[in-house]
Amino acid sequence: MMRTGLADWRTPARLAPFAAVAFGFLIVSGGAFAQETSGAADIDWLQLSMGLFGGLALFLAGLDVLSEGLKKAAGDTLRTVLEKLTVNRFMGAVTGAFVTGVLNSSSVTTVLVVGFVTAGVMTLSQSVGVIMGANIGSTVTAQLLAFNISAYSLIPVALGFFMYFSAKTDRTRYFGMMIMGLGLVFYGMGLMSEGMKPLRTYEPFMEILARMENPLLGILAGAVFTGLVQSSAATVGIAIAMASEGLLTLPAGIALALGANIGTCATALLAALGKPTEAVRAAVVHVSFNILGVLVWLPLISVLADAAIAVSPTAVELEGKAQMAADVPRQIANANTLFNVINTLLFIGFTTWFARLAQKLVPDRAEPEGVIIEPEFLIEEALEVPSIALDNARREIHRTGGIALDMMDSIGKALEQHAPEQLDEVARRDDSVDILESEIMRYLGLIRQGSLTQEEGATHQALMTSIADLENVADVMETDMVPLSKRYLEGEFEASSAETHEMVVGMWEGVRRALELAVQAVGENDQRAAQDALLLKDKIRDLADAFFQRHALRLRADDPKYLKRVQMMMEFIEQLRHMYTLSKRIAKTQLPDELAREAG
Repeated sequence: MMRTGLADWRTPARLAPFAAVAFGFLIVSGGAFAQETSGAADIDWLQLSMGLFGGLALFLAGLDVLSEGLKKAAGDTLRTVLEKLTVNRFMGAVTGAFVTGVLNSSSVTTVLVVGFVTAGVMTLSQSVGVIMGANIGSTVTAQLLAFNISAYSLIPVALGFFMYFSAKTDRTRYFGMMIMGLGLVFYGMGLMSEGMKPLRTYEPFMEILARMENPLLGILAGAVFTGLVQSSAATVGIAIAMASEGLLTLPAGIALALGANIGTCATALLAALGKPTEAVRAAVVHVSFNILGVLVWLPLISVLADAAIAVSPTAVELEGKAQMAADVPRQIANANTLFNVINTLLFIGFTTWFARLAQKLVPDRAEPEGVIIEPEFLIEEALEVPSIALDNARREIHRTGGIALDMMDSIGKALEQHAPEQLDEVARRDDSVDILESEIMRYLGLIRQGSLTQEEGATHQALMTSIADLENVADVMETDMVPLSKRYLEGEFEASSAETHEMVVGMWEGVRRALELAVQAVGENDQRAAQDALLLKDKIRDLADAFFQRHALRLRADDPKYLKRVQMMMEFIEQLRHMYTLSKRIAKTQLPDELAREAG
């Protein structure tokens, strides 16, 4: 069984930027504080920095572990939900909110959407609704953080750790990851909150926070910090942590949350640079929607604050800073949710407009000169969710199989029309298959660098076998079938008998159908198509045997030209048999081991 190890979560690579940011903030803040410590000698800056940045590191690590567990446990299921339930813009928004809330990552939802748009499963206009809904789903983390249960956070850390390392099934292991990650998030929040307590009496810091009530400064700070740490949840989490210590007012917290909404989509836009056109368009939709939403609410922050207060509970038994520390965290979380829900309701009717704007800003790219072919579905952002990345590889293999089928059809037409010049194009198409095979293998190698479940590992192996055999099928056509066809067309041979012609055509059509079914089986994960490809075995074997029996005795013929033609046709049939063997191997990869063994 393939186990997911803690070292495989790729957290060191992903936390490296955060560590660098934290270190930079530590130096800058330390220098600033050092200049004004005359009035704050009682503050231990080392302890404060360790609490704040150590808590931030644990918070981000917890988010990563939580997200990884969620993606492993439900990524494939939620991908199916997203694919099936986005029939209109409203259902797309609801589904996007649900999937993002469960996966704890709007970026993963966007990756799914890009894959579906690229594959033609979803239109760009439909994807806009999903992206809008993803903004709503991304507020779930803030709602959880506002409960402030950091005092009990080590309980889920311990429970999740025990579940992970003692589990005998993948499902239990992933639930352990989720629980441990959630505990780390709350524990990190608690450390940040505790670390910032001394700042309540530090006037220079309180003056900085007072300036944050200026919406433009608050939004700018939230956007920059979110862009640096690549997590809007971290920005909102810090705002909630500061509010829980009475350090942050509601308007300042709202400004930071609005800035976080801009910062997170700016990160997505930067990540989309150089990526497929649909990925860039999805990022443009995200950016334009969030920026427009912030501009709408910029002069109405007080209205949003009043609405958040109205729907939030109040600790009436407290007063002053104590009441502010109890009330504001939930109010910030609710304001963040209201902002995204209301924006979605306001703009859901304009999804087509957003799609057209993205298409105008990001036009279709011209094919680069000198490039034979490029992969369409191998989106590297999807590597974060192996089930999605494997599905992308499956689509690219399906596309490659279509090229191989076109090669076979072209050989057939060249033979029918007696046009040997058409065979040169068939040979050139093999270059396209070779290029895509190389890219798919590279992509599968990147997938394998991550952690895979037992099922994902089996799928990975099946896809590697499939693309290797598919490339071999194309090579058979390019190196064997094309030269044989040229020799036949350029030779002076008499027409075959009707019976021989019928055998060859029957064999050709059977192998062509088997290859088509094998490609369908891999591309659509269709076990029925795989079975149908294997069921052609008897028909193809009988036709080949009948052909060889019919012509075996004729190999003694005295006519050299006739002998040469018989030998050539027998070699042609043998290559068709080889192509069927490869097609059968491709089909078998999509069947359970028991069925594949029974098929022989």
